[in-house]
Amino acid sequence: MTDMLDQLKAYGEGAAEIHYGTPELSIFRPGRFVRCGVTGKHIALEDLRYWSVELQEAYIDAAAATARWKQVNART
Repeated sequence: MTDMLDQLKAYGEGAAEIHYGTPELSIFRPGRFVRCGVTGKHIALEDLRYWSVELQEAYIDAAAATARWKQVNART
C-alpha cells in the first residue's frame, strides 16, 4: 500500500474515489483523502484503516466504524 500512496502524492488535493475491498483498495480517482461515512471528516489516505466493503464507505476511527455497524445492524 505504501507504493500506492507514494503514487497518489503526485495528484491533486481533492477527494479520492475508492472501491473498498478485502483487504485491498482500488483507486478509481486519485486524491489525498476520503471522507468518513459517519462524521464527514477528511481522512488522509495514509491514515485510512477502517472501511466497510458492504457499504463502500470509510471511517475515521474504530468508534465511527462501530457506530455505523450498530446502525446498520440494529433490530427494529
